[in-house]
Amino acid sequence: MNTSLIRFWEKEFDILKPKKNAKGNRKFTPEDIKNLKFIYHLVKERGFTLEGAKIHLKEEKKAALSNFEIISKLEDIKSQLIKIKEHL
Repeated sequence: MNTSLIRFWEKEFDILKPKKNAKGNRKFTPEDIKNLKFIYHLVKERGFTLEGAKIHLKEEKKAALSNFEIISKLEDIKSQLIKIKEHL
């Protein structure tokens, strides 16, 4: 994910509000990172339009984020299991 995409999404999505320091550098919280990953998942992986992603976030944010977190954790576990299997 490149910087220009993050800046663009900051303008498009209300849930992205990173703090900025005196130099203007963005300071992302873990919540901001989670939201960025979720927006990326909706737009780039699932093919949502920006408007579709906005609607999805408004209507089903809690359930969708929960499902996304579960999927992310399962993918991490799968990756770890594959690494363990390779070392056996």
